[in-house]
Amino acid sequence: MKYIISIILFFSVLAVTSCAPSLKMTRGENYPNMYKEKPTSIVIMPPINRTDNVEAKEYFYTSLALPIAEKGYYVVSPFLAMEMFKAESAYDSELYIDGNMSIFKNVLGADAALFTIINKWSKSTIGNTITVQIEYILKSTSSNEIIFTRKGDLTVDTSLDSGGAGGLGLLVNMAASMINTALTDKVIAARRCNNYVLDDIPRGKYSPLFEKDMTTPAGNIEFNGVVKQ
Repeated sequence: MKYIISIILFFSVLAVTSCAPSLKMTRGENYPNMYKEKPTSIVIMPPINRTDNVEAKEYFYTSLALPIAEKGYYVVSPFLAMEMFKAESAYDSELYIDGNMSIFKNVLGADAALFTIINKWSKSTIGNTITVQIEYILKSTSSNEIIFTRKGDLTVDTSLDSGGAGGLGLLVNMAASMINTALTDKVIAARRCNNYVLDDIPRGKYSPLFEKDMTTPAGNIEFNGVVKQ
């Protein structure tokens, strides 16, 4: 009898342990090099687009500056930077992501360069969703090290609720959601993705939280999330 009770207790403890939540990482633990190098200025590189949606590169690029600036960083003017990239045949970030970052420090005075890689962009009017698979890589222009990175899948939920009840209300909601998904501005969808991912970046010099958020719980470096429209 004692033997049976011991077995039950053992598996009970095992079950509780296996169900226990995983240890939450902090920003200081996930992104230690951000606190070590303390970048002040960031240049946004043209996204690397690996999808069939040729416009994805443009609407991700135009929606990156604001969330970075809001986190306390000086952002090199995306429009001026883009003109320079095009003039110098540097529009394809694939040519630079594995190279020496010091060129961006010497020419633009940037402490870090942000690369984004768009691996997937698909819209489902039936499921009322936009699915994006993207990777963010921030590289130091001094050490050439990756100081911040996140990658994963995001689903932008474009469904609407008109407030209708019953079967007719359900049909109205479905129709409205399908129209909303079809007409959702691509820049707005990209902005929601950027806000979600970059909300985790340690705050910069121009933020009141600069060097005060090392113990703030961080999101997963590899994520899978849903963003409500």
